[in-house]
Amino acid sequence: MSIVVLGSLGQLGCCLHDQFAATHYPISYCSRAELDLCNNATIDKKLAQMAPDIIVNAAAYTAVDRAEVEPEEAAHINHLAVAKIADYCAQNSCYLLHVSTDYVFDGATRTPYRECDAAQPKGVYGASKLAGERAIQASGCEYIILRTSAVYSEYGANFLKTMLRLVATGKPLEIVADQIVAPTYAQDIARALVVCIQCFDRDPLPTGIYHYGGDRACSWYDFATAIFAAAASDVLTMPEQLIAIATADYPTAAQRPAYSVLNSDKFTHATGLAASNWYHGIQATLSALRRQS
Repeated sequence: MSIVVLGSLGQLGCCLHDQFAATHYPISYCSRAELDLCNNATIDKKLAQMAPDIIVNAAAYTAVDRAEVEPEEAAHINHLAVAKIADYCAQNSCYLLHVSTDYVFDGATRTPYRECDAAQPKGVYGASKLAGERAIQASGCEYIILRTSAVYSEYGANFLKTMLRLVATGKPLEIVADQIVAPTYAQDIARALVVCIQCFDRDPLPTGIYHYGGDRACSWYDFATAIFAAAASDVLTMPEQLIAIATADYPTAAQRPAYSVLNSDKFTHATGLAASNWYHGIQATLSALRRQS
């Protein structure tokens, strides 16, 4: 069973490197430089050369605000390229594991989103990801779409690393306190994808959409507070002030969902893997960053 990982140099792609290292599967890693998802003409050819049994698509256009002014590029990577990959999978009996987002929802509820809830994205990024999901469903391929949220890790650019960078300035930090999320450790997402593949050896998961997110809801302000509390032992310069602000006081190009928590029960019941413990994820991220430095 040969596996191709797309988006291998991104945050999740790096975590997949780590998680697959402990398995026996033959893996080919493919970065954006090796497969340009903005060039649909090359996708079939490249995938045919690698001839995978399973494709893990960890590649995405994730610049939420920039997507508002670059809708074509977001659509190309998150929708049109995904449609092309799904068509390849359908025509070549290749299984597709695709990572999607909580931003397909509008955040108007106050209960964790289930897979059956209506998707109503508020911005270009969420709309492009939803279009990609629907292209997969229309392709006829066998697939798992794994939606996740508020991803962070020791790799790439993310909220946790931004907090550690900003705290070094010694300036007061203003953090949004009225957007509710459930942060998800990218190593846990990678582990969830590996578990999906391991199920092929015994009882494959039914094709469909699954949610995998953090185990507890919190505001971005709460998350930042937990990060700084965990990092205190690293003798960091702690912020003199951590100021809770409203979304209205921090305008962005793209609207964020006010409530963006995913219910992971379906995935947990299918695989036995618990939702991501974001407090433990903070600790693991800090430990990894210490090793890197």
